[in-house]
Order: sequence, then structure tokens, then C-alpha cells
Amino acid sequence: MLIVMNHSATQEDINAVTAVIDAMGYIAAPIPGRERTAIGVLGNQGYVDDSKILELPGVQQVIHVSKPYKLVSRDFHPENTIVDVAGVRVGQGCRPVVVAGPCAVESEEQIVKTALFVKKAGADMLRGGAFKPRTGPHTFQGMREEGLKLLSLAGRESGLPIVTEVMSPDNVGLVAEYADLLQVGARNMQNFDLLRELGRIRKPVLLKRGMSATLEEFLAAAEYILAEGNEQVILCERGIRTYETATRNTLDLAVAPLIKEMSHLPIMVDPSHATGKRSLVPPMTLAALMAGAHGVLVEVHPEPEKALSDGPQSLTFQGFDALMTDVRRLTAFLGY
Repeated sequence: MLIVMNHSATQEDINAVTAVIDAMGYIAAPIPGRERTAIGVLGNQGYVDDSKILELPGVQQVIHVSKPYKLVSRDFHPENTIVDVAGVRVGQGCRPVVVAGPCAVESEEQIVKTALFVKKAGADMLRGGAFKPRTGPHTFQGMREEGLKLLSLAGRESGLPIVTEVMSPDNVGLVAEYADLLQVGARNMQNFDLLRELGRIRKPVLLKRGMSATLEEFLAAAEYILAEGNEQVILCERGIRTYETATRNTLDLAVAPLIKEMSHLPIMVDPSHATGKRSLVPPMTLAALMAGAHGVLVEVHPEPEKALSDGPQSLTFQGFDALMTDVRRLTAFLGY
């Protein structure tokens, strides 16, 4: 339920409404706006009797919201959220950002060389996996804390904020020491203990859509983070599993404009994991930006043929440089 206050409502009026909500056994979540304040009601499992609320001074309207992702919904938060990642702003009205780097950190030379190159080519953030959730247990699982240290080194040398994945609630504190943006991978989208722990820190989170997740499930997962107090969340479409086998996943580009209708949170797209094919990454990057994505994640490796993880979908340095030329042309066309 969402309670909309009048323009003239005082702080005493707002306090009186929150007191009634508390007395009913629910949680009041005031949402200050430019013109008026709204108050969200959380914790209800069904219909809430609004008769006691409607008669209170300053109340203009009560809207019953049945969505399981109230804090994420535009019903509760009509204004766009801008997420600040170490000075890089992500969201509506901001220039679309490009996050680039290898799937996995493999060595100091590899990650530093890549960081310096993508920075020169125009990337806004550096990505790289230190903890790697892989389908098979015998494949490269990442360098873990040593990988985090190398990412941090590469970030300092290039001046780029760091994006890396966290897999376990126990590792949130460790990863947060090194990363500027903590990524939740597709396999962990519904790891609710992990999401709750990320909600208790005050660092931005990049939440990837699960391989078979509906949009409602995707947004409900983000709700777990916001419900713990962390509103700095970026959503990410990375392709979903369908019957098609020509690509690694099926990239659902309709998510970009649709999420912008449903939620105030920024939405990014990962064309590398979505397609799994190097040749498809550049056109799908441009398509994602045309569809309204607030940014893209692109995998780049100095020698993709030698990569320990996801080499076939990683761009070469030359390929990334050419893509960034096209991205600059497109963003200029879009008015950025």
C-alpha cells in the first residue's frame, strides 16, 4: 500500500500516519518527493484496511499495491535512482557507461595491461572476476583474494572503478574492501542470504538477472537488497535460457525499456554473456544502448584464445577499440 500526502501536509501529519501504520503492525517507509511525500506500507501479506488512514490529516490518497517488489517499483519511488560508483553516475539522464575487462583475473600483467587499454579506449569501469562460479568444478575457479588485490592494483593504475562478483555472504566484507561495485551473478540472483547481506552494506550492487528468471522474480530479488536499506542497485540483463542453441543465451532487449517503466533502478546489459560469440557483442552492445540501457558490460582480453574463462565471447583490444568508436558515435546521436 502507498499513502500519498497532500502538498500542504506537515511533518506532524506524516509522523501521525507512520504511527498508525506502526500500530497496525506494519513498517512505514516515508518517500520524500519534490512536491509531496508518500509513505509506503511494508510487511503486509494481504489487503490492508485503509479506513483509519484515510481520515488522518494530510492524507490525499491511498493506493493498494500488490507487487512483491514495492521498494523497487515506480509506484513507491516515481523518481529515477542514480547510482554513483566511485564518481561514475549510472542512471536515467546520465551518459551510458561502459564496463570492460576480462571474464577472470589471470595475472598481474593481464589485468593491468587490459585496464590501461580499456581506459585509453574510453571505458568507465574495469570488470574482472576473482571468484568464478563455473558450471563444472574442474574448470578455473578464479584467483580469489589474490585476484581482488590484482584488480585493486589495476584500478589504481588505470583510475577506473572496480566491478567484481561476490558469491557468498561470508565474502561480502572481503570483496567490499577492494571493489567499488559488487556484482551478483545470474546463478546467485536468488541467493537471498547473499542479497540481504549486500543490503546491509553501503556500496553499490550490480544484480544480474537469473538464467530463467521472470521480470517479477528479478525485481523481487532486488527488493531483498533495498529492504535492508541499500538503495544503490543496478539491474543487469545478461540473457535468459530458452530453446535456442545458436547463442549462449537469448538476449532479452525488451527488458531495458520495460524495466524503466516498472522500476526506478538503472538497467544495464551484458551482451558478452548473453550471446557468447565475439562477433555478436558489438551489434548487441549498440542495440542495447538504442533500447535505452544505462550501460553495458563487455568482456575484453589481450589474448582471448588463451583466456582461462569465456575466451570465445571476449573482444580483442582492436575489437574493443573499434566498438568504442561506434559507441561514441551512437551516444552523440542520442544527445550525450
